[in-house]
Amino acid sequence: MPSFDIVSKVDAQALDNAVNVTTKEITNRFDFKGSHIVIDLNKKEFKLNLETDDDMKMRQLIDVLISRAHKQGIAPEAFDYSKEGYLSGKIWKQEVQVRNGLKQEDAKKIVKLIKDAGLRVQASINDDLVRVTGKKIDDLQTVIQASKSWDLGIPLQYENMRS
Repeated sequence: MPSFDIVSKVDAQALDNAVNVTTKEITNRFDFKGSHIVIDLNKKEFKLNLETDDDMKMRQLIDVLISRAHKQGIAPEAFDYSKEGYLSGKIWKQEVQVRNGLKQEDAKKIVKLIKDAGLRVQASINDDLVRVTGKKIDDLQTVIQASKSWDLGIPLQYENMRS
């Protein structure tokens, strides 16, 4: 039976490249000359620790980071800015989590949306991915097209298509 997997992954090398390009651009920008800027990537936890002089520079740094990550193929939804920045002494700090893998709640939402679509496919949750199987490849392609219109707030990728 044909099947494919719905996943939400961020390539660690692409993320590292985006951070390096952002750091290089920030050091060359005139409005950041002489400013305290730190972009620290924790590759194991997929977490970014950002430090700037003030809130305005933090927002500019995040804008540059999102645009450079997008050029590296990382969707802007992959970054979780839910934790607010805070002032620590004279330095503005913010922790940004990079979403990597489907959480159980998100996987359940995806399965529910697939079932509500009324297509002749089966969806099952396997760890951090959702496997979709069906009798026809056309049904699987319909699921992919339908899932692109869902607003889940996470980037989705489709891989492992088998017929």
